[in-house]
Amino acid sequence: QVQVAESGGGLGQFGGSLRLSCAASGSIRILPSMGWYRQEPGKQRELVATFRDDAVITYANSVKGRFTIPRDKANNIVYLQMNILKPDDTAVYYCVADVYALGYRRMYWGQGTQVTVSS
Repeated sequence: QVQVAESGGGLGQFGGSLRLSCAASGSIRILPSMGWYRQEPGKQRELVATFRDDAVITYANSVKGRFTIPRDKANNIVYLQMNILKPDDTAVYYCVADVYALGYRRMYWGQGTQVTVSS
């Protein structure tokens, strides 16, 4: 079994910063990709930032230059450093891990963490 757990989030101020953390644990053989998505009420879940294969990092246009996705590869942890927050960043943020376990590959999602940015 594999678990993906987010932490952080909460209330942020316009122009401020917040940091989310996500840890993947369990029967993981290879973890080529982790990342963050977000979802506002009534809208589709959208990509925020992901990394793949240690080299490819993708950011949504709306967060480029403001968010980064540092990682602790040895411990299967990924962060979302959110700077220059805007009210439009208010959403539930989900962590996702692309996991190669013993005999299968699967995407695992965290439970989500609320981020609210006040104007």
